[in-house]
Amino acid sequence: MSVFQKRLATPANITIKPYRMDFKFGEDIPKYWCDNDPCLTHFIGALSTFFPDGERFFVDAVRHFRHVVQHDKSRQQEISGFIGQEAMHAKEHESLNQMMEQRGLPAKSAAKAALRLLNGGRRRFPARMQLAATVALEHFTAILAHRLLTDTELMNSMDDSIRAVWMWHAIEETEHKAVAFDLYKDVKGNNYAELMFAMVLVSALLAVTTARYHVRFMAADGQLFNLKSWAFGAKKLVGRRGILTGLIPDYLDFFKPSFHPWQHANSELVDFWRARLDEALIKVKAQQAA
Repeated sequence: MSVFQKRLATPANITIKPYRMDFKFGEDIPKYWCDNDPCLTHFIGALSTFFPDGERFFVDAVRHFRHVVQHDKSRQQEISGFIGQEAMHAKEHESLNQMMEQRGLPAKSAAKAALRLLNGGRRRFPARMQLAATVALEHFTAILAHRLLTDTELMNSMDDSIRAVWMWHAIEETEHKAVAFDLYKDVKGNNYAELMFAMVLVSALLAVTTARYHVRFMAADGQLFNLKSWAFGAKKLVGRRGILTGLIPDYLDFFKPSFHPWQHANSELVDFWRARLDEALIKVKAQQAA
């Protein structure tokens, strides 16, 4: 008998639907677009570089097994929505990464490093393990999204154009956070040990790679020895009420055999932030047209 939590239905207010955004990242965006600080800006920027190829990896892993629920129309619709959303996320983060590269940051190098890791996973692990890795990484994006959507101080510290892309991404990560998890549970041979191994592995790789390129971004910007910025960033990221520190309880929930993503019941955030996103996009477009 499976130790996994019984599948929880997607909340009624959630519609997993992709939206093409076409964000513009121009020269008017401040150099330090998060809290006017190099350390925070480059940490979030380094994270962005992993999304394009990471999202494509997720799509491939889910698409490979979608036949398992081929007779379930609602699940097929959710998977189609997941694939469409992830494709749009890859596109928009590529644009953001291009802006960072043009500003002298090693965004392309970071993206290539992420792709090497992902391709290594494709070569070394069977398809089910790749889906397990997708489930683990989707948990990261879900809890990061939740933090963004509940930490108004963090959201408001970003420049308007950058805030809009992360707001949109966080909303959609919340909407589809259980799609890969539910599909993995339906794949023959799934098991708790495999999923936990995947989480430990991707946690280590993500932490090391993000830290490496965070440092490289700071060095490329001439801020490597900016101790004031490092101290400020450390407080914001790993301090008592830090962004990453605050993720720990939600991260650890994943290791409970009975865990399911919708046990983190936060669907009401989607309605709230969808309305704010519309307002943010109007503001951004007006600024770009000025």
